[in-house]
Amino acid sequence: MTTRIEARFARLKEEGRPALVTFVMAGDPDHETALKIVEALPAAGADVIELGMPFSDPMADGPSIQKAGLRALKAGASMQRTLSLVKDFRKGDGDTPIILMGYFNPIYIYGVEAFVKDALEAGVDGLIVVDLPPEMDDELCLPALDAGLNFIRLATPTTDDKRLPAVLKNTSGFVYYVSITGITGSAAPDAGKVAAAVSRIKRHTDLPVCVGFGVRTAEQAAEIGGNADGVVVGSALVSAIEASSEKGGGDAALKAVTDIVASLAEGVRSARLAKP
Repeated sequence: MTTRIEARFARLKEEGRPALVTFVMAGDPDHETALKIVEALPAAGADVIELGMPFSDPMADGPSIQKAGLRALKAGASMQRTLSLVKDFRKGDGDTPIILMGYFNPIYIYGVEAFVKDALEAGVDGLIVVDLPPEMDDELCLPALDAGLNFIRLATPTTDDKRLPAVLKNTSGFVYYVSITGITGSAAPDAGKVAAAVSRIKRHTDLPVCVGFGVRTAEQAAEIGGNADGVVVGSALVSAIEASSEKGGGDAALKAVTDIVASLAEGVRSARLAKP
């Protein structure tokens, strides 16, 4: 059966343009505002939504996403509430792919079998679990794939041709290429290096390749999107939520995020149109 993620990328391939993949943290700055933001993302231009699973020790994330997770936890976020957010989103949107992204610990505590079952029932389409290497596929990856969830793996600038086949072996939906070494939001990607890396990955797989980490502007999104199947933006949105919610509350956060997404979507949609 074709998943929502696979269907979305197939449609975008027909349209000849890359996807805009947006990341926000579940429960940030609070559950109600987070739900409103997620519900507004598709109309603003998001093609795929990554939803962060709040965790108290997010070692691969930069300060903005770390703080988002802590804000969410302080506001009462939990795995149960994250899944309920997805379920509520699905009441009004049956097409936009939702991917849960984060760390294995909250899933392990929830129980892998129960998590996979409840995630599917809520309307989750895929998982990105940044601290589960291919050597631990039995823990979550294979049960998730067997149940019909896509399992999206990260490739990085240090993932060489010898390591890449192991990374790709049980990956489905798309490959997430981390364009810089280090934590999220720490630097801007080099478009030339990204293009070369995407080309190299595509020699090993037919899966779409999406590029994230460091993309903040429409111009960057257009440049990266010219060589990738998708552009992932997270820290810029999370930072906007933090800044605007402190000043004007939930409505301000909602407007700030949708304004940025609309701008980024314009950049992404120009990426392939500009090609002859």
